[in-house]
Amino acid sequence: MSYPNQNPYGPPPGQQPHYGYPQQPQQPQPPSPYGPYPGGGGMPGMQMPYPTVMPGGVKAARVLLFVLSGLNLIGLVLAVMGLGGVSKASHEVSPYGAQDNITAMNIGKGLLIAVIVIIVVFTAAAITLALQFANGGRGVRTGTIIFGVANIMLSLFTFPIGLVHTILGILVLVFVSKDEGNAWFSRPRY
Repeated sequence: MSYPNQNPYGPPPGQQPHYGYPQQPQQPQPPSPYGPYPGGGGMPGMQMPYPTVMPGGVKAARVLLFVLSGLNLIGLVLAVMGLGGVSKASHEVSPYGAQDNITAMNIGKGLLIAVIVIIVVFTAAAITLALQFANGGRGVRTGTIIFGVANIMLSLFTFPIGLVHTILGILVLVFVSKDEGNAWFSRPRY
C-alpha cells in the first residue's frame, strides 16, 4: 500500500490544494536562530518597515543645524558691530578729504550689509529645517541637502575662518543623505 508523499512544504505548484491528502492547518514559524536577513529586517524583495524613532544620524544632523545657527548668530553680532564701526569711522572722515576714503567706507558698509543679510537668511533656514525634522518629508531632506551644499560653498570663500562651517556642512550633508535619513524622511505620515 502506498501513501501519498507527506511533503512538509505543502502541495507542489499547480496542484489542487485538497488533492491527495488532507490539508493541515498552518503552523506558526519559529524565529530564525540566525537573525534577520543582512541589509535590513526581512527577506529580499520585502518592504522594509519605516522607522518610528528618529535615527541617530538624523538627530546628529538636526543638532548640527542648531549649532550652525548658533555660530551664525555669533557671526551676525560681529558683523553688526563691524558695520557700526565702519559707519562711525565714515562719519569721522571729513567730507572735504580724499574721495577714495568715502568710497571705500561706502563699499565696506555695502559688503557688511550683504553679509548680514546672508547670515540672517542662513540662520533662519537652519532653524526652520532643524525644527521640521520631526514631521517633515522629502522636501525637508532636499532643503537640508541644498542648505548643506550652499553652506559648504559659502564657507569656502572665508576658508580659514569658515573651516568650522565647512566641516559642519559636510557632516549635515552626510548624515541626511544616508539610507537611514532617506527612510526617516520618506516614512508615511498620518
